[in-house]
Amino acid sequence: MTADSLSVRDERDSVKHLPKHLRPRWRYLAVGLESWPEADLDRRSFQRELWFAAQNLIGDAGSADLDGSVLHFHFEDGDGEAVIRARRDEVEQLRAVLATVDEIDGQPLGVFVRGVSGTVRACEEKYIGRPGEEIEERTVAFADADRPAVVRNDRVDVELSGGNVGATALDIRDN
Repeated sequence: MTADSLSVRDERDSVKHLPKHLRPRWRYLAVGLESWPEADLDRRSFQRELWFAAQNLIGDAGSADLDGSVLHFHFEDGDGEAVIRARRDEVEQLRAVLATVDEIDGQPLGVFVRGVSGTVRACEEKYIGRPGEEIEERTVAFADADRPAVVRNDRVDVELSGGNVGATALDIRDN
């Protein structure tokens, strides 16, 4: 065999792409994440919890149809964001699955959908990378005592001996 015959053979045996009308159509969900300031979450644990929730809610076949791959993940200081891929006809199923995710590795987690797009780029431009919240640590009066707290916009996470308590600016008194 000559080098020319190998290259011809390689071209014939290469993988053919599906025509555009047969390719899967994807939608990308921009998801906001919220937890306590000291929570430590990573992409792998979020992906595992998402797939586990999908299996429990819609079964193995349904979760395979859904896909639910986490393409982008960022989490820091109790706030984060992710981009999750779903098949076009399965967006509502993915929303239902996301609604069942309330903790990861024993750490409470709030998940909310910011928006849905047809491309990753549009999803990131519209919904991801918005200006972050200012985080401030200060002492506040809560439950008749001075306590340390983390303040993020209108949310206040007050540290108690048994854990954190979520509060609003109306629930506390600055010292």
